[in-house]
Order: sequence, then C-alpha cells, then structure tokens
Amino acid sequence: MSLADSVLAVNNDLPIRTDAPVHSGKVRSVYWLTAADSARLIAERGYDVAADAPLAIMVISDRISAFDCIWHGEGGMAGVPGKGAALNAISNHWFECFRQQGLADSHILEIPHPLVWIVQKAKPVMIEAIARQYITGSMWRSYGKGEREFCGIQIPDGLQKDQKLPELLITPSTKGILEGIPGVPAQDDVNITRADIDANYAAFNFRSPEDVDLYEKLLREGFDLISDRLAALDQIFVDTKFEFGYVTDKSGQEKLIYMDEVGTPDSSRIWDGAAYREGKVVENSKEGFRQLLLNHFPDPDILLNKDRMPERQSLARDNALPTEVLMEVSRTYTGIAEKIIGKPVSISDNPKAEIIDILRRDYGLVD
Repeated sequence: MSLADSVLAVNNDLPIRTDAPVHSGKVRSVYWLTAADSARLIAERGYDVAADAPLAIMVISDRISAFDCIWHGEGGMAGVPGKGAALNAISNHWFECFRQQGLADSHILEIPHPLVWIVQKAKPVMIEAIARQYITGSMWRSYGKGEREFCGIQIPDGLQKDQKLPELLITPSTKGILEGIPGVPAQDDVNITRADIDANYAAFNFRSPEDVDLYEKLLREGFDLISDRLAALDQIFVDTKFEFGYVTDKSGQEKLIYMDEVGTPDSSRIWDGAAYREGKVVENSKEGFRQLLLNHFPDPDILLNKDRMPERQSLARDNALPTEVLMEVSRTYTGIAEKIIGKPVSISDNPKAEIIDILRRDYGLVD
C-alpha cells in the first residue's frame, strides 16, 4: 500500500446512515445521525446527555489548509500522513486533562477510532476565544505599525518580536457574521473587546453575564494547564484558540463546555524551548507549514494579500508540493503529539475501511 493510500483526504463520503447533508469543513466532516440512531446510542452506550439529544459522527481528515486554501502533494498525496490522528490524539489528551482537573467537559462522548469522535450537538458561543502569551504573528505585525490597543487592552511600548508578554492576553474575535451588535462590524473574525461581550452577551449566545466570566475563567485555566504541561516537555505554548458551547446533560442541566479542538498544532503556536533560549524560533505547529509556503513560492504576497484570493486558490490547486515537504509537516505533527501523549500515534494503513467496519460492527451506523 502506498503512502498516499494511508492519507484520509476525502472524509465526506462514508456510508454512515444520516438523513441530513454531511457538513464538511477544512479538516473535519460531520454526519448528523438520525433521531432513532441518536436515541438508540444514548440508551445503549449510557451517554450523559438528554434522551433526545442529536448526536453526530465527526471524522477528521489528513487534509492541510493554510491561508484559507487546501494544499496537496506529488504522487496523489492529498494530505499529510498521520496529521488527523495526531490532532485528535492531542485534543483527546487535553480534554481528558481538563475533565480530571475539574475544568469543564467537552462535546466528545466516545472515540471509536483514532480519526473519529461521537459528539453531542452543542450551541456554540459565537466567539473565537484567543489567548496570547507571546507577541508574534498578526499581533506583532499590527504592533510594528504602531498599534498599542488590542481588543480593548493597552500594550506597552518597547516590546520585541516573539517576546513573552507581561501577562496572558485574551484577544477574542467574532465567530461567524453577527448582525446588530453596536460597534461590531457584521463580518467574520472581527476583533472584539470584553466590554462588547458584556454589553451584548446574549447576541454572542451566552446564557448569562456570569457565563462570560466563566468562559474567560475556563479559557485561562485551560491555557495555563496546557502551558504548564508543555513547559515540562520544554515546549512553549505561545498562543491558542479555544471554542465553547452549551450542552444539556441527562438531568436537564445546561452547561458550558469546551468544543472543537484544543491545544493542537492547528489551533495553537507551540515553540521548542531549547531553540527559543538560543534566540531561534522552531515551530511545532502549523505555523511552520505557513512559513514553508511563504518561502516556497516566489511571490509570498499572493498568500498574504486577501485581494489576491483567486491567484492564491490557483496556486494551491495547480502546485503539487514536494513529498518531502508534506513528510516534514507529518514529522512535526506526529512528533509533538507523541511528546504530549507519551506514546506513538496510531496511524492506519487503510483508515476509511477501518472506520466503516467499526461503525458497522460496534455501532450499527452503516447499512
């Protein structure tokens, strides 16, 4: 079997029983189960959710996106070997740590396969919850242009690129297009302040003003937990994005949970500690792939300039990246995953066949 065969690139064509369209994002596809299958699994598996809660099968792929495009390699390699398994393994690890420390639950109910989650439907909070411990990336670019206020927070003069910030900064942005919020443009991914959230908490899907405090507490506690445990591995947790939502448990209690993914190389920057102390930044996250793309193409402005999106899409479609580029990314993802979980990442030779077999045999979800 070739290397390309071990990559799960297309994940929206599995024969999972559903009566709704498959929702396919950049990396994950979501299959909403029928009401009958959801109710059956809740009863059979004893999930702590309402008896009529909608459930879904979430299948992660090995696709890699950067600069809002999906990239591919030579020889039909339409993703990065081991990437999906590494991302899921890292998220599973941190979600379990959060539970053990009494922080909050996640939307995951069960993990039938390294590339698969069974999840409950959550009502998402419409905020990309971003926390920053170092000044780099877009924040550094803005700072270099003279900006000293980010999401309502004043930043001191005199900071250097990649320097640790005086304190952990929470710099939220909108998730999706939100209409009718004073002072907040109706477009995706707009920076907002804590005051914006407090004044319009219901528009962001918070149940109460107290839950705004809780979201920020869970964000800080989750960040600190991951940061401390990565530090023990001599890795630096630079910045990250969390997402939150509401679910209802078996007793009818609504609760705020972590959702999507946490502490992964896709949602976070992670730097090697030893290299940083020597004045170098070595990325153990997707940022390394972004830098690689910027260096690979002669005109990096195509990747950075949103006005050149058609050219960027053509670049991604028409250029197969060298196999070694994707294997370097694979080593980054599986390497940091194995550090975090303390064992090798399980990589399947034929992931699609395995997933179908397990969901048919053990869950009765494939006809």
